[in-house]
Amino acid sequence: MKQQMIIRTALAGLIALSATIGTVDAADKGKEKCYGVAKAGQNECANATGTHSCAGQSSVDNDPNDWKYVAKGTCEKLGGKATPDKKG
Repeated sequence: MKQQMIIRTALAGLIALSATIGTVDAADKGKEKCYGVAKAGQNECANATGTHSCAGQSSVDNDPNDWKYVAKGTCEKLGGKATPDKKG
């Protein structure tokens, strides 16, 4: 039982670390989060309202709470915003 808990904790840590590394890599490559431009199933990660917690789980196009990385300075040109829709 204790061994399973250790394994689960280690896996959770690896998942969290990989998510952090992906964020740093994107920022270093001149990209930024853009809310409201992701097509259904093409979001990068969890949405702002918490209705899903993983990439590729958005269910509608251009949900204002789902995001994807875009080139810096292009978000508004694509019709998106740098922050999520707070209405949830």
